[in-house]
Amino acid sequence: MRTENFPTETAGVPGVVAPELIELSDGDEFELTIAPVTKEIGDASVRMLAYRGSIPGPTLKVPQGSEILVKAVNEGDLEATVHWHGLRLENQFDGTHQTQRPIPVGESFTYRLQFPDPGVYWYHPHIRQDYGQELGLYGNILVVPAEADYWPPAHREVFLTLDDILLENGKVAPFSHHETNYVAMGRFGTTLLVAGEPELALDARSGEVVRFYLTDTANTRVFKVGVNGAKMKLVGGDSGRVEREELVEDVILAPSERVVVDVLFDKPGSVTLEHRTPERVYALAEVTVAEEPAEPELANEFETLRVNQDLSAERARIAPYIEAAPDKTLAFVAEMNLGEPKAEAGTAVYGCPMHAEIVATWEDRCPSCGMKLVASPVGAPRPTAFACPMHPEITATWAGICPECGMTLRPTEADGGTAEHEGHERHAGAHAHDATGGIEWEDDMVETNRKTTPANMRWLIVDRETGAENHAIDWQFEVGDQVKIRLVNEMDSDHPMHHPFHIHGAGRFLILARDDVVEPNLVWKDTVLVRTGETVDILLDVTNPGIWMAHCHIAEHHESGMMFSFDVAPGDGPSGPRNIPKAS
Repeated sequence: MRTENFPTETAGVPGVVAPELIELSDGDEFELTIAPVTKEIGDASVRMLAYRGSIPGPTLKVPQGSEILVKAVNEGDLEATVHWHGLRLENQFDGTHQTQRPIPVGESFTYRLQFPDPGVYWYHPHIRQDYGQELGLYGNILVVPAEADYWPPAHREVFLTLDDILLENGKVAPFSHHETNYVAMGRFGTTLLVAGEPELALDARSGEVVRFYLTDTANTRVFKVGVNGAKMKLVGGDSGRVEREELVEDVILAPSERVVVDVLFDKPGSVTLEHRTPERVYALAEVTVAEEPAEPELANEFETLRVNQDLSAERARIAPYIEAAPDKTLAFVAEMNLGEPKAEAGTAVYGCPMHAEIVATWEDRCPSCGMKLVASPVGAPRPTAFACPMHPEITATWAGICPECGMTLRPTEADGGTAEHEGHERHAGAHAHDATGGIEWEDDMVETNRKTTPANMRWLIVDRETGAENHAIDWQFEVGDQVKIRLVNEMDSDHPMHHPFHIHGAGRFLILARDDVVEPNLVWKDTVLVRTGETVDILLDVTNPGIWMAHCHIAEHHESGMMFSFDVAPGDGPSGPRNIPKAS
């Protein structure tokens, strides 16, 4: 009998197996089974889902330019597709509900995959992505470059998926069959998983250069990864190498983004791979570096920072687009309606779920984060620190603006004037996000977030030219088009927060600028993190015909409808630059 929630019991479910690295050649065939497994996470034994029995699923290593067949067999909990994230492949094998009939439980579907671009990619569900991805359905693909010295020298390669999982009472927190929850901020986990493990231990040799392929597979968490005790060099991103290699302290990955870094373990001892947030540092992995030296010696090669001419040529090509007007403009907006408890007229109180000190007697926005204030339970105390001189019933805990007359609220005698300085120091929410870099690093409103569903929280992608929202957006392109898209993450939103915006295999894009600052280091991308209040310009190189999706890659936002599709028709070749200012 089907229950309200997906199953969590482990009785009779086989244990998880170790992930494999599977090398495939052009023309090979491979079977990928989706099925439940039991996995130990700390003291908990939990029911999860796995590709081929492992979490993460097997890493597929393939040559650039090759083609393989993957037969996906669904023995999981619900109908499925497998999306091949970042690959520019034939549209019918993209793995969404728009490109194929979902795979019923007990049946299979064979994907034909092509690999035109070197780099690290991944695969995951595209039906109830919030559930399947949280439960462990993700795995990497490494496309080995045809160019021998595409990457700088390294002794070996390590693949690390960065994830988290929400555990409650020794089980994965419940998922409803019928609707997604945690829609406001996404489902943050209580336990971090690196390469599927809550505590990861690695070994290295003194002087060894290890290439780490990092993939953020979390539903919503952004990771800021650094290495304590070793040197780190940025060498690649979503779809291949960066324009300029550079030594870095840390790198940021939003959900679905990939980053490639080389780490030089230059001396024996203990090294920690860390996730660094403004409030806390998490240990992701402990690396024990032995005294035994690595051979050959690569320290000089590591210190050499190469400039990659293919991307330097792209910088010259895209220069005219920097100042050009965008072809398309998308805005990211939230609409939230959590209802309001019945209260006598004039007694309602509203507060910010993320900042408990922010309370008002009218529906306003939080001055700290910009979020819409939500109704407090009946009987909640009314604020007294600030009041409107003309409308004394209008009160708040900060010097807000009276909704009746527009006056600034003044400190009250009840407060003794102690809040005056604090009130005048408060600014608009956009400024408050500076401390966190425009990123929600943690779930600061767990109970409110848990209650949000597509029924009371709408995440919108809005076409600013037509006003169309989400599925109503109707774009038409041709192969060869170069499309400048402006992404505006609105502060005028019921819940301003970051969004990782992903475009499926219609092509790939370059970031032109962030808030009018030209992108300093180019890399081909399929996902871009747009921080709270930020405007990002990208240039999409359209190469593949078909019906392609674009969406926020916070899984709960995607499941709530923050997506659209666009059509690409075959073309005769590059259509040439659009909207480029004429030379004077």
